[in-house]
Amino acid sequence: MAKTVVVIGTEWGDEGKGKITDYLATRADVVVRSQGGNNAGHSIFFAQKKFALHLIPSGIFNPKIMNIMAGGMVINPKALAKEIDNLIKQEITDFQLYISDRAHVVMPYHLELDRLYESLKNENALGTTKNGIGPAYADKATRLGIRFGDLIHKDSLFRQVNNALAFYNPVFETFGKNTFSPEQITEEYYIYGQMFEKYITDTSILLDKAIKADKYVLFEGAQGTMLCLDHGTYPFVTSSSPTAAGVPLAAGIAPQYIKEVVGVTKAYSTRVGAGVFPTEFEDEITKYIREKGHEYGTTTGRARRIGWLDMNVIRHAVRINGLTGLAVTLVDVLSEIKELKICIAYELDGKIIDYIPGNYDEYKRCKPIYDSFPGWDEDITQIKNFEALPENCINYLKAIEMLSGTKITVLSLGPDREQTVILHNYF
Repeated sequence: MAKTVVVIGTEWGDEGKGKITDYLATRADVVVRSQGGNNAGHSIFFAQKKFALHLIPSGIFNPKIMNIMAGGMVINPKALAKEIDNLIKQEITDFQLYISDRAHVVMPYHLELDRLYESLKNENALGTTKNGIGPAYADKATRLGIRFGDLIHKDSLFRQVNNALAFYNPVFETFGKNTFSPEQITEEYYIYGQMFEKYITDTSILLDKAIKADKYVLFEGAQGTMLCLDHGTYPFVTSSSPTAAGVPLAAGIAPQYIKEVVGVTKAYSTRVGAGVFPTEFEDEITKYIREKGHEYGTTTGRARRIGWLDMNVIRHAVRINGLTGLAVTLVDVLSEIKELKICIAYELDGKIIDYIPGNYDEYKRCKPIYDSFPGWDEDITQIKNFEALPENCINYLKAIEMLSGTKITVLSLGPDREQTVILHNYF
C-alpha cells in the first residue's frame, strides 16, 4: 500500500480516468491535478448526480480532501469560475481548493490564436478543443506567459499583458481579426485575481508537507500517454506531458516521492480528433460500442472514434510510465459482442513490429495484427469479484495482462463507484 499514487491514461485520453480517480479519491487526503487545462474533462457520478469536471480535481466532493491545481497547469479563470459556480448550484459548497501561484493563465487572446492556428492548417488541423491550451503553453516557453500569482498585482499584470499584445495584436491585424485592449484585459483579469486570491498559494510547499506527513496523495492525470508532447503521436498531441514522469516536475515535488502508477485503459480503444489510430474500425459493432459506452467527449461532445484494444499502445505506456498496474474500464460495454479482437503487433512495410514508430508517416502505414477472442453475453455490471466474471471475460482480461506484462489491479464494470472490482489496494 503506497502513500502516493499517480493515475494516468495509457492511450489518447477518455480512458475512464475520472471513474478510477473518483474511486481512489474517496480514500485520499490530497488530490492533485498537475498539468493540462480545460481541454480535459471527465464525468463523475456522485450522490446520484453526474458532474462534468474540466479543471478542478476529483476530490472536490469531499470537504476533508485538499484539492490542488498545481503549477504545471494552464488555467482559464473564466472556465474555473463557471466550474465552481456549477458545483455551488449543485450544492457542493464545502471544499478545499488550492491553486498554484505558478500555474499559467489562459488569456482571451490564446483562444483566438488557437482558432487562427487551426484555420491556417486547413486539412492538417490537429483537431484541438480550441480552448487556448497550446498557445498558453507556447507563451510559457517563450516567456510571454502570465501566471496565476500575477493576477493579484495589477501594475505588473498590465505590463505583461501589454508585452504579449505588442506581439500578438499585429498578428491579428494581419489576418483580419479583432485586436485586444491591454487595459480592458487587465481590468477583467485583475478582478479574477481578487476572486481567486483566497485559493492562490505555493502548492509545491503544501504537497511537500503533506507527503512528509504521510498523507495519502493521489495525482490525477489528464489526457493520455499517446498525447504526450514528447512520447505521443506528434504532432497530433497535447502541449504538455500527461505521463507519470511529468508529474513531479509539474507538481513541484521530488521524483522519488512517486511510488505507484496505475494506467487506465478501456477494454477497447477510442480517440477524439485527428491523428493516426491503427485499430479504428467503423461498422455495426462501432455503433453499438459508441452508444452503450456513451462515447462522446466530455469537453467537446464530439463522437469518439472506436477501435480494438492496441497492445503496442499499452506496452508503450507501460514502458514510458513505469506502470505498476492497469485499471481496465468499460469492460461491461463489450458484453453481447460475439468476437473481440486485440491488436498484438503491427505490420510496417512488410516487417512485424511491437512498438510505436516515432515518425508519423511510418505510423500511418502501420497495419494491426489481431488475435481474436470469443465474447460473452452475460450482464457483468453487478459482479463484485474477478472470479465471478464469465469465463470468456476472464480469458480476455488475462490476455491483456499477458500481452502487456502488467497486472490488472482495478476493473470498472459500470459508471457507479459500486461497480468497481479492486484487485490491489492502493490506499
